[in-house]
Amino acid sequence: CLDEDRKIEYKAAVKIQSWFRGCRVRAYLRYLNKMVIFIQKWWRGYRSRRYFRKMVETAYFIMKMNFYNEMAVRIQKRWRGYYVRKYIHNYYALKKYLEAISVNNEIVRNELQEYTKMKENEEKRKDLEKKEKEKKYQARKMHYLLSTEQIAGIYNSPFRKSPDPMELLLRKSKPLSHRQQQMKSPFTSSDWPACKRPLTFSTAQPLPPIGRQKPQGPFRDTAEVLRQRYKPLEPTLRVAASINSPLEKAREEMKREEWRNRIHDNEFLPFSSYHKNEKYDPSIHRSGKYGQETYGVKHFREVQPKKWVADKDFQTVLPSIVLFEKFGKTYSRTGQIV
Repeated sequence: CLDEDRKIEYKAAVKIQSWFRGCRVRAYLRYLNKMVIFIQKWWRGYRSRRYFRKMVETAYFIMKMNFYNEMAVRIQKRWRGYYVRKYIHNYYALKKYLEAISVNNEIVRNELQEYTKMKENEEKRKDLEKKEKEKKYQARKMHYLLSTEQIAGIYNSPFRKSPDPMELLLRKSKPLSHRQQQMKSPFTSSDWPACKRPLTFSTAQPLPPIGRQKPQGPFRDTAEVLRQRYKPLEPTLRVAASINSPLEKAREEMKREEWRNRIHDNEFLPFSSYHKNEKYDPSIHRSGKYGQETYGVKHFREVQPKKWVADKDFQTVLPSIVLFEKFGKTYSRTGQIV
């Protein structure tokens, strides 16, 4: 009887322990699940906030770069417009040039009109001289029609108050002389030509051909020699400058012209050592009182890392051209698509 009671108590104790342990384990699992959900919620919130902050920074950077690009475009637009209006399409210089052209055109037009009138007068004078000459020739040819004291000529009608102008011309002109006929020599035959001058042997040297070749030797071309001989004079700065303008003004103008054009006569040989041992000769107009001016300080943008907003230099955010990205990558050497 005691054994049965002990077994019943043992089973009851085991059942109570199993129930308690199950409740404790289930409570612990619920606690673990709650803690896991809390950790996941905190981690996902942190990651979302970090992504949103990064996205805001990227959008702000893109907006700032777009603003910088727009301001750079405005500055470039203003500067290019000023440079074009000042040096390329200068309105006042063009106006002055057109006024000078109009004045020159008026002068040339007047000269051409005078030349045309002179030519017309010359042609008229030549025609009159030709007609006068023909009249004189006809008068000399028809001199036999001149009236005499006994017989009146056809141009001197008795019914006219004054004689005809042709009659006056006939009185002034002389009759034509008859041509002398050449008398043939009885000793010359019709079969043999008559020799009018004695036979002599020609001693003159024959002329050289016109299209002869260039003689061999260190001889320069004739056209080149003539160009060098008659080369136009290059006026100096004092001669080219105006009398009223000072010399410093002309030097400043030449300095600006040299800085804008940058033209020199030295040939650039990139793949040779021609200029290897040659010393750099600075420009006279670009060198200051205390030496050469630093290149890129006054006329170009300086690089100042202290004023940078980001950690690197200015970069454009414009999209690249797709065609240039595919260059050298789309096709291989054999013509097949990569």
